[in-house]
Amino acid sequence: MAFYYNEPSHTFNEYLLVPGYSSSECMPANVCLKTPIVKFKKSEEPSLTMNIPLVSAIMQSVSDDKLAIALAREGGISFIYGSQSVESEAEMVQKVKNYKAGFVTSDSNIRPDQTLEDLLKLKEKTSHSTVAVTHDGTSHGMLLGIVTSRDYRVSRMDSLTPIKEFMTPFKSLIYGTENTTLKEANDIIWDHKLNNLPIIDKDRNLLYFVFRKDYDAHKRNPNELLDVSKRYIVGAGINTRDYEERVPALIDAGADILCIDSSEGFSEWQSRTIDFIREKYGDGVKVGAGNVVDKEGFLFLAKAGADFIKIGIGGGSICITREQKGIGRGQATAVQEVALARDEYFKETGIYIPICSDGGIVHDYHITLALAMGADFVMLGRYFARFDESPTQKVNVNGSYMKEYWGEGSARARNWQRYDMGGAQKLSFEEGVDSYVPYAGSLSDNVRLTLSKVKSTMCNCGSLTVPELQQKAKITLVSSTSIVEGGAHDVVLKDNMVPMGSH
Repeated sequence: MAFYYNEPSHTFNEYLLVPGYSSSECMPANVCLKTPIVKFKKSEEPSLTMNIPLVSAIMQSVSDDKLAIALAREGGISFIYGSQSVESEAEMVQKVKNYKAGFVTSDSNIRPDQTLEDLLKLKEKTSHSTVAVTHDGTSHGMLLGIVTSRDYRVSRMDSLTPIKEFMTPFKSLIYGTENTTLKEANDIIWDHKLNNLPIIDKDRNLLYFVFRKDYDAHKRNPNELLDVSKRYIVGAGINTRDYEERVPALIDAGADILCIDSSEGFSEWQSRTIDFIREKYGDGVKVGAGNVVDKEGFLFLAKAGADFIKIGIGGGSICITREQKGIGRGQATAVQEVALARDEYFKETGIYIPICSDGGIVHDYHITLALAMGADFVMLGRYFARFDESPTQKVNVNGSYMKEYWGEGSARARNWQRYDMGGAQKLSFEEGVDSYVPYAGSLSDNVRLTLSKVKSTMCNCGSLTVPELQQKAKITLVSSTSIVEGGAHDVVLKDNMVPMGSH
């Protein structure tokens, strides 16, 4: 006879945190969000921790090298998506590890024979005001000039005017060479009152830009997540099919941690993948596994040797696994059961395995709830897809800026390996959708706002660290009526009022 759970499973939206006693020390500035990402033994320190409890989802529309750099700068880890060739994923990992803080590879480039119209289209796509003019329009082509908003006036110029007629030519530029240090570059910027400084090689090929605004930004990033060589830490996704080829390439590229990207972690395929890594690399290579939603799944992956375990099936905003297959569990309930299993396992073995809540996060406070329920960190997809640094296009939809966002189980991604159940190598049916999310600006601004809310709520609960929150939190289920009560109600919002005379 089938097993039936006595209680329905719940989502984060069905819970609230109840305030606890807050001492005078409980101020957001005193909150520490540092959290482990890999397993460790009792009385020992984990070999890898994060400064904030956020990682980005292993998705084409979310995690590339650009977002990985931005998130590491804030203290979290991005997992480069694995639904691409081994070579291209390894190249993205290398870009993050080789990134020199303050030296930015140009991703707004144009040829001199292109037009003002082409420039305006490029600016709408990238939102960058500084555009490099290279002989071939690539980021490392021979530098011929630079175009900024000071070089043209749209209202006074023909849209077909060639770039070469109004760009600032190379002979008028101040630049640095490949041996220029960041300090020297910033000194040149300040001495000459520049907004940017191109860095070129001996053949005049463009290498990087150093921007005035990045100097201040660098000083404002005390949470940067760096390895022992002062390089940004980055993760990478793998699958359960080509791991014998992909894992060595990613490790050679410098990946700090791997994660098996799968919709279902309670499988022999995952244990085989972890076994390969342990046999070839021992415990030196860190690998997360998942996803699971109950105690049995957690214990299976714990015994298989996972360094962290992801929780969640069907809770993502673009995931339709529950609709298609009737498989999954409410995310809050899943986190609660797995957290309890994790704590029991720690008590029995002395080994603490961090758990990650993946999916089901709609509002910022859901992050705090997930942490309070026992998650050590959360994995976010839709959240990061909205930002400048995500790899997707920014488009105008009915007058509003949006960013494209699609699931790994969608026909667009065609990531059949994520849903691998053995057999044919194809995606038999979709388990994700292709969509848009509202554009939200820069990652830095949004992450800092989100974490300020998390810290404030933790103070309301009398907690200054994530482990303390997990010990002190008081959590209550709420009725559908009290959910309505929690928002604005019984008033007319000003934004919704129709001006007199309008139709």
